[in-house]
Amino acid sequence: MAGGGAVSSPAQGLQPGPHPNPSPQGEGLKNAHLLALLVPAALLAGALGSQYLGGLHPCEMCHWQRWPHYTALALAAAAFALPRHARPLVVLAALAILTSGAIGVYHAGVELHIFQGITTCASSASGGTTQELLAAIMKAPLVRCDAVQFSFLGISMAGWNAILSLTTGGLILWLMRRR
Repeated sequence: MAGGGAVSSPAQGLQPGPHPNPSPQGEGLKNAHLLALLVPAALLAGALGSQYLGGLHPCEMCHWQRWPHYTALALAAAAFALPRHARPLVVLAALAILTSGAIGVYHAGVELHIFQGITTCASSASGGTTQELLAAIMKAPLVRCDAVQFSFLGISMAGWNAILSLTTGGLILWLMRRR
C-alpha cells in the first residue's frame, strides 16, 4: 500500500479482540430491551411511590394506565429469560407501553375537560358482610378522574405518563426497526 499505511490480513478480522464490536441491530435490540424494562419500572415506581409515600390516591383511570406497564415489565423480563424470543417479546412490551400512553392521553384529556370521563364512581373496597363493605366504601377516598391531583411543569401525572410512554414505546420500535 502506498504511503506507508499498515496492511491487515483477512485473518486479523476474524480474531476476537478484547472489545468485540457488536452489530448495530444487536445494540438496538439490547437498548430497546433495557428501555422496555426500565421505563415501565420507573413509571410504576413513581406512581406507586406517589400513592404509598406521597399520599396521592389514584383514580380508576390511573389504575388503567398501570396495567399495560405491568404487562410490559412481564414481557421484558420474559425476553431476558427467553433470549431466542426476545425480539417479539420486546415488540409486545413496546405495544403495551404505547397502550398506557394512549390511555394517558385520554386521561389527560378528561382532566382538561376535552373528553368526557367515566361517570360512575369506582371503589376498590372489599369486605365480608354488607356492613363491612359499606364501612370500607365510606372510608375509601373519592378520587375523580377529571381532577388533577398533582402536576409538574403544568403537566399532570397522566400527561407525563402519556409523554414518556408514547416517546419510549416509539423509541423502542425505532431501535428495533432493523432485522
